[in-house]
Amino acid sequence: MFTDINLFPLFLSLKVATTATVCTIIIGIPLAYYLSRTKSRFGDFLDTFLTLPIVLPPTVLGYYLLVLLGRQSTIGRFLEEQFGIMIVFTPTGAVIAATVVALPFMIKSAKAAFTDLNKDVIYAAQTLGRSDFMVFWTIIIPLAWPGILAGVTLAFARALGDFGATLMVAGSIPNETMTMPIAIYDALLAGNRSLANTLVFIMTCVSLIILYAINRLEKQMVKGRA
Repeated sequence: MFTDINLFPLFLSLKVATTATVCTIIIGIPLAYYLSRTKSRFGDFLDTFLTLPIVLPPTVLGYYLLVLLGRQSTIGRFLEEQFGIMIVFTPTGAVIAATVVALPFMIKSAKAAFTDLNKDVIYAAQTLGRSDFMVFWTIIIPLAWPGILAGVTLAFARALGDFGATLMVAGSIPNETMTMPIAIYDALLAGNRSLANTLVFIMTCVSLIILYAINRLEKQMVKGRA
């Protein structure tokens, strides 16, 4: 059934989603921790700004990214002229688009986990002379890990299924930037319903397997901490 199916979009989608999820962890956890502690107006503005990708249409996000990173933009022109790096219509653009749409889900989950921590445990560690760096990595992160892992799951799922922003920034170049959602859209656009059905089936199965595995891992980690 699958011998004649080009699975490049599936592999690219998994690669883009995995890379984007790693990016959301690196960027999102520090931001979530800062937002969980600050009470400033700047913090409120930053939280609102970072939540925008949840409510804005993906095509609007893609348009903003094109304006910001396109070849005619200041950043895009600088990267191309100085380093020969192009963002739009490349897999890198797909990763950036997926990261932008997935980041709020990581931040929201991690922020909630940080906010719900027992502050007495943190104060006790600080009283015993632990540095803020050690308290963060040895106490705060382990205690907040279930919430962080939930954010990882949501971020991966959102990055894997992104369509609008990725299409705007990376395009639909076969065997280069065409992710699975875009391949499904192109198959429908071409009137190839059989191919579209097959791709949808593959995407659904892979997504269920990955999310099930992540959920099982989360339960095992919570059980191990109990």
